[in-house]
Amino acid sequence: MFRLLRLMTLAPGHFHAALVQQRMLPGVHHRAHVYAPLDADTLTHLERIAGFNARAEHPTTWDIDLRAGGDYRERFAREQPGNATVISGRNRSKIDLIALSVESCAHVLADKPWIIDHADFPKLEAVLRQADLREVLVWDVLTERFEVTNWLLREFTRDEALFGTWQSGTAERPALWLRSVHHLKKTVAGSPLVRPWWWFSTEISGEAIADVGTHLADLSLWLIAPDQPVDYATQIQMLGADRALMLITQEQFGELTELPVFPAELQPQVVEGNLYYAGHNSAVYALRGVHVKLETSWEYESPTGGDTHQCIARGTRAVASIRQPAGARPELFLSATDPSRHDALAERLREKCASLQHDFNGLSVTDDGRELRVNIPESWRTTHEDHFAAVMEEFVRYFHAPRTVPPWEHTNALARYYITTKAAEMARAT
Repeated sequence: MFRLLRLMTLAPGHFHAALVQQRMLPGVHHRAHVYAPLDADTLTHLERIAGFNARAEHPTTWDIDLRAGGDYRERFAREQPGNATVISGRNRSKIDLIALSVESCAHVLADKPWIIDHADFPKLEAVLRQADLREVLVWDVLTERFEVTNWLLREFTRDEALFGTWQSGTAERPALWLRSVHHLKKTVAGSPLVRPWWWFSTEISGEAIADVGTHLADLSLWLIAPDQPVDYATQIQMLGADRALMLITQEQFGELTELPVFPAELQPQVVEGNLYYAGHNSAVYALRGVHVKLETSWEYESPTGGDTHQCIARGTRAVASIRQPAGARPELFLSATDPSRHDALAERLREKCASLQHDFNGLSVTDDGRELRVNIPESWRTTHEDHFAAVMEEFVRYFHAPRTVPPWEHTNALARYYITTKAAEMARAT
């Protein structure tokens, strides 16, 4: 019998909880339930969903059933009007909400990060074991997998005739380098984003490497060991991590949160009238012998555009890179590891692009004699918000066909959170 997916949202505190509902999808019931405390975070979530319903183009038709109060967890466990839970809010409590959902045999779509401290790693292992036993899906909102340059990079690095095999690199010159720069002040779904105060709390939200770093850690697994399980205990060696604090003035904090002063909960992070936030991190590790470096940074505001993503991947035949200057879209480039092989690399890259034409009609290559640029068709360019819709489509598809979930996903969920939480732990110790 065909089952409709019926959504329940638990304690929505982050705007990602709403973004996964920006479209109506076949197989998903129009009524969605929200279990949460009756606070500003919940009201903001309802406003965002109402905004989707009121859009002039492609409005949604969500019918929200709000069940708010201090006992929202108990009501959720007792009533269970749905069969799938969306979790995107305060990071520290996410693993407990995921566990509550799994215990209720509800499928889970949970935004990163699931955990922010390595002390909670055993909880994550237990949750995933229970999910397997109860045959429920626990899925991460890994939007970066749907960025076209990342997808193409994965295709190219898997082609040994094009990329070769991965170099091993060193800690000083890693074979894979990933850098992400996010901005505190931004516009989401056409409106200025108002951040809750707790977003700036290291105790509640964690450090940058434990949050945004989740995407980068996942991409390292996705690229170096595509479609393969990675055992965190034997195939990942953490080599080092670092952190740097970001200063946020009272005026900037007010612009971001619409609060006149720093709340009492953040006072331990306030020095001489400024808030210090752990917004910059780096981590170095070896993944199956391939050295990887991750860098995550938060800036106050981009003068020319949104968040940026950069990557360098070093193979024995080619070096591939993703570059995204501020205000521009990410672009993909390749160069021969041995410059004398430039022409051979160009020929192979064109062959590879031709083989992808069924997916990327119009994909082409520009050759300046030293480097090759992959020209990506405009029709395959998507936005950050589009990526959330793609994640939701994937979750719905797996809900209706659970046997198609790749068997390595749970193993690699442990691997990516091992990387991020160990990196945060090591950075704090420096």
